[in-house]
Amino acid sequence: MASAVQTVCGQAYGAKKYAAMGIICQRAIVLHIGASVILTFLYWYSDTVLQAIGQSASIAEQGQVFARGLIPQLYAFAISCPMQRFLQAQNIVNPLAYISVGVFLLHILLSWLAVDVLGYGLLGASLTLSLSWWILTILNGLYIVLSPSCKETWTGLSTKALKGIWPYFKITAASAVMLCLEIWYNQGLVLISGLLPNAAIALDSISICMNYWNWDINFVLGFSAAASVRVSNELGAGHPKLTKFSVIVVNATSIFISTVFTAIVIICRSLLIKAFSTDAEVIQAGSSLIPLLAISIFLNGIQPILSGVAIGSGWQHIVAYVNLTTYYIIGLPIGCVLGFKIGLGVEGIWWGMVVGVLLQTITLIILTARTNWDLEVINPQ
Repeated sequence: MASAVQTVCGQAYGAKKYAAMGIICQRAIVLHIGASVILTFLYWYSDTVLQAIGQSASIAEQGQVFARGLIPQLYAFAISCPMQRFLQAQNIVNPLAYISVGVFLLHILLSWLAVDVLGYGLLGASLTLSLSWWILTILNGLYIVLSPSCKETWTGLSTKALKGIWPYFKITAASAVMLCLEIWYNQGLVLISGLLPNAAIALDSISICMNYWNWDINFVLGFSAAASVRVSNELGAGHPKLTKFSVIVVNATSIFISTVFTAIVIICRSLLIKAFSTDAEVIQAGSSLIPLLAISIFLNGIQPILSGVAIGSGWQHIVAYVNLTTYYIIGLPIGCVLGFKIGLGVEGIWWGMVVGVLLQTITLIILTARTNWDLEVINPQ
């Protein structure tokens, strides 16, 4: 949902409509808090939900304990995420980084105290996460209110945030659908792998590889955010040529870095699996997934960047349809057929993901390449 703030605030900043940015941020927070109220019920009754999707009663029970401890975090997200996008849209990133590093170090200490010293287990771990996110939220809020950097874009609380909710809700909903379809697809692969024969080996191997994939995607998401901010700023400022140039530069940089990461994965291969497991079967199964992991990491150098371009341009509704088609209508069935019917197991499931991401990437490349940026400047979101 917060990616809508990147679109609207980014374009408003480019157009020098600074006062509107604070209103947009507040409007987003109102909608996010409403969504958090709904999600609270899902978290509170997560035991029932987890059992309904096939998890054992013991796992579902522990999952519910952890989820309930994360409920305060939902509301921290609701406030913090719009504020972060509000600051990013103004190219204020260093303070966010410093605050995040500080809270991260504090979080490590608090987690150690809650879990190891006080012995509060899963509930302690989740409540610590919630506390850390609230500290991060408060610090970000204080920076916005007190920093001279935001004196033009933050003019205080206003009832104007309650006006124009519906038009903004539509782009927010499209943003949520776009990103949720993508995130759920990747996370769902792990759940589906648990239904395979010899599920323990399958889950161990895919979890290790997905862990490396997550490290890479978190790195690349920084480029995605940069692409989103730069594109939205230039569109708002009415600079079509600079917008196009920004798209080319950020994609070229990301592809180069992802190529290096891909080479590292291929060269290290089994060492990456051995770093997490000494079981011979897990090492063998994980090593067989390394080529697919390498392909996925290379695609990470293109797909998230183009998604960032889409967010900056306000194309979330289009990409939502693309994600639904390529991931769920094409990629997921292919993965299930290869994994369960053909007997390729976890490799087949991952191949389905690769096919889905590849098709999505090709579609986004075509969409971006055919874009008339002069028209985008005339009709920004």
